[in-house]
Amino acid sequence: MTTRQHVIQQFSQQFDTHPPIIVRSPGRVNLIGEHTDYNDGFVLPMAINRATWIALRPREDDRVIVHSLDFEETLAFSLSDIRHEDAGWGEYLKGVAWALQEAGHTLRGWEGVLAGDVPIGAGLSSSAALELATARAFAAVSGFAWDATTMAKLGQRVENRWIGVQTGIMDQMIVANGHEGYAVLIDCRSLETKLAPLPAHTAAVILDTATRRGLVDSAYNERRAQCEAAAQYFGVAALRDVSPAQLEAASTELDALIYRRARHVVSENQRTLDALDAMHAGDAQRLGQLMNASHESLRDDYEVSSEALNTMVDVARAESVCYGARMTGAGFGGCAVALVEAASAGEFAERVSKRYQAATGLAPNIYVSTATNGAEIVAQQSGS
Repeated sequence: MTTRQHVIQQFSQQFDTHPPIIVRSPGRVNLIGEHTDYNDGFVLPMAINRATWIALRPREDDRVIVHSLDFEETLAFSLSDIRHEDAGWGEYLKGVAWALQEAGHTLRGWEGVLAGDVPIGAGLSSSAALELATARAFAAVSGFAWDATTMAKLGQRVENRWIGVQTGIMDQMIVANGHEGYAVLIDCRSLETKLAPLPAHTAAVILDTATRRGLVDSAYNERRAQCEAAAQYFGVAALRDVSPAQLEAASTELDALIYRRARHVVSENQRTLDALDAMHAGDAQRLGQLMNASHESLRDDYEVSSEALNTMVDVARAESVCYGARMTGAGFGGCAVALVEAASAGEFAERVSKRYQAATGLAPNIYVSTATNGAEIVAQQSGS
């Protein structure tokens, strides 16, 4: 049974009717462009075929009642009295309601059933998927217009102000703006987007190391401060504004550690733009080379990889059908991503799984992924 079928079935059992509205909101994987978003740089993610689903119907009052099949818990709150209570997954829904009302939207209550198959804590943006699914649900029952980028910024506001996590904009932007069959280049300064097709006959394979991120918050804040120090040295707003030549010219004057951090960001921005060109040219070899170089930079200059991630990347690259592989996400655990020959993706996943488990003793989760649309209403009866 698919996740979509599961939420429909459970809704029908709970409410004795078919759900009039079904919302889907995907997770995401970033192909290249890591730790560039908070430097006003470029990222190249794609929305994936794993998602959060909500089956719902409007209520006549201002109550929101949602049952999570994954957590086996029910959230209930009033739109006229939204309180922060450390309610786990429920805070994301309450935060979205708060942010929508802060933005001037008049909201209507609803009730429904929620489930997802985006792995939690793997760096595939399960939280952004939940935020945008919730925003889509409110849009469907309340009747306000949907603007993907506006809703992405609202989702980031939820993370920053309600949840208390200082994330960049990438996750919400791709979850809101995903396009079936394409990755999306996002300019994190202007929020302009450009579609980028995967080279023909290739697939993106997500390689979950079965390790989870440790110390990531302190390390993230530390690296963000180091990037800001480098930008301050150059007198610019962000490292986005520093060219490779400018950085190289200052290599002997900058603190060695700050220089390495800046070198990753500056070179990663260029790699991401080069990756867009490679994808439009259908050049899988070039895209793979850029992914490999990205991993080396993240491992050596930015120092956010881990033993498990390095092992996974090495195992993937040893396969002849693999064009390139790199860690993806914040680092210190979570997932890598590989570009492989599509026809051999299933066999690749099996071989990598066995070899990684033999090397580490850990059983990985591997997902052959396709690019999907962003958060969307997949079914809505007229009048709902």
